[in-house]
Amino acid sequence: MTDLHLRTVTRPQGNNRALLDGTVTPEGATFDFEEVPVLVQGFRRMVRTLEFDVCEMALTTYLTAKAHGVAFTAVPAFLVRGFHHNAITVDTRHGITSPKDLEGKKVGVNRGYTVTTGVWARSVLADEHGVDLDSITWVLSGDEHVAAYRPPANVVPVDAGRTLDEMLASGDLAAVVGVEIDSPDARPLLPDDAAHAALEQRGLWPINHLVVIRDELLEQHPDLGRRVFDAFAESKRRYVDQLRAGTLPEETATDRMHRTVMELTGWDDPLPYGIEPNRQVLEELLRSAVDQKILDRAPKLEDVFTADTRDVVG
Repeated sequence: MTDLHLRTVTRPQGNNRALLDGTVTPEGATFDFEEVPVLVQGFRRMVRTLEFDVCEMALTTYLTAKAHGVAFTAVPAFLVRGFHHNAITVDTRHGITSPKDLEGKKVGVNRGYTVTTGVWARSVLADEHGVDLDSITWVLSGDEHVAAYRPPANVVPVDAGRTLDEMLASGDLAAVVGVEIDSPDARPLLPDDAAHAALEQRGLWPINHLVVIRDELLEQHPDLGRRVFDAFAESKRRYVDQLRAGTLPEETATDRMHRTVMELTGWDDPLPYGIEPNRQVLEELLRSAVDQKILDRAPKLEDVFTADTRDVVG
């Protein structure tokens, strides 16, 4: 049987290493990897033109696109996770010392309102600190990947000729989310250990990216979702084995974060794939997306993923 060649985009990090070097391949298929230097541009190209066959994708971008009829479907291979408590930055000169201080003010958001880091950061403000998100004006530095999406009325673009970091420094913004600020006056609004506490106390280990496949291919090859999932899962297992053994060729900040997750939780695997091990965090994200007016309603979780991967764990 001739291999199915799949135009594929994914980032070169540890859990994908065995895919990118060809050590692991999907059954009966080949990943033809394409380099996209700025990964978010790959998201946009996939959402707007279905340019690739298989593509790493931000979780809320996927959910938004799916709700607007984009013809791709995910497999539950959760490639990127992270802590977002420290994504909210304030300028110490302007008197913002607690999350409730943001109410009634303007807060900048890197790129679009549906960016996953922003969704998680806003959920932290609402769920852990009781912040009224609707009272805040969210100021965007860019547009949405999903062009058909219309944000709520309290979401506005940045003023022409201005930047979020400059507006934070001037006091026109009370905080920014997902923006790296190079200033001695900038600091995270929330303490460094807040994300670790949320992981330990309520199991919050946010998912950022998963994998999507064009629906046309899934219709032609009904088992393709499972084959793609199995390849990503096998690559991840090899990475986690090296992580546990301390034999990674070079340790990155991401690897150290994964090790911290294992230490805090006692888990053998900091990157579980599959719906069931991640049901709680996925349902929390869906609820937050509805609360933040990104989705009109939460889809049934199983409907978010290909039929052949709804019961798999990897």
